[in-house]
Amino acid sequence: MPKLPAHQTPEAKLDTAAGFIDAALTSDQKRGAFEKPGQVVYAIVALTSTSYTGHADGEEKPPVVKFRITECEVAHSDEEAAALADAKRAMWRRRQMEGTLDEVGPGPRDGGAVLDAAFAGYPSEAEYKAQQAEKEARRRAEFVR
Repeated sequence: MPKLPAHQTPEAKLDTAAGFIDAALTSDQKRGAFEKPGQVVYAIVALTSTSYTGHADGEEKPPVVKFRITECEVAHSDEEAAALADAKRAMWRRRQMEGTLDEVGPGPRDGGAVLDAAFAGYPSEAEYKAQQAEKEARRRAEFVR
């Protein structure tokens, strides 16, 4: 892949593929967003770079990298949305304190700590895998009968 000079930062753009977002949203959330433009939905997304332009020597176009949302989970309750908003604000404060934004706000800086506390009652990955394995074992046992 091409290497950019240290002083050059590519512009990031979002790819138009939105299948993961559509799958993560509930029907009520989609309907609400359609009926009330400007509605905010909080989500956790994974972005994967898909393409780039403006990388050739002597190229006059500014460098651009495109990202596609490849994973998405949307908050389905007010409590989940509030936790994600708190984590976002904590991460925003960290960027301010690191000098990428201008003002520093009060409160915790650790977005991960906000999420850990807010989602403490949710199943862990190990618990989820154990439940899935148990479900599969029951399915197999019923199939054998």
